[in-house]
Amino acid sequence: MIESLQRQFDLAWALTDLHLSALSVEDFRWEPTSLVWTMRKDAAGRWCPDWAETEPEPIPVPTIGWISWHIVFWWSSAMDALAGRPARPPTAIAWPGPADAVEVIRALHAQWREVLAGLSPADLDAPCAFPWGPDADRTVADTVLWLNIELTKNGSEIGLLRMMRVAN
Repeated sequence: MIESLQRQFDLAWALTDLHLSALSVEDFRWEPTSLVWTMRKDAAGRWCPDWAETEPEPIPVPTIGWISWHIVFWWSSAMDALAGRPARPPTAIAWPGPADAVEVIRALHAQWREVLAGLSPADLDAPCAFPWGPDADRTVADTVLWLNIELTKNGSEIGLLRMMRVAN
């Protein structure tokens, strides 16, 4: 089972990294419409995400910057959960900015590969509440599968936004 999860992850990563490799710094801040979620600097110069605990209606279109922050957020949170650390709120997860976002995501990829390599079959059956919550009755395997799909989805979103920007 672990080998299958790793192969699925490697495929999700290859597709995502294809798009990450093509990004320019300008791609991160491009807004495809007037209703977007993006990253904004606060008074201290820290990048902060547009965020709402409940998704608004209509749902804003995320920028590549926002999606890259979102990857950093959920991947960091997943590793926290598997290490037994408490979940941090989304706004506590720092985004390094457009010049360093890809490097940070690639570092998370390397860390996640180490996490996967260290899992045993028994570990996969252990309870894990992330990202569903404590009463979801989910396992580490569920979290690993979710992460693979979330990475694929986010990689596709980045690729589509980049292609739209280039076509404009």
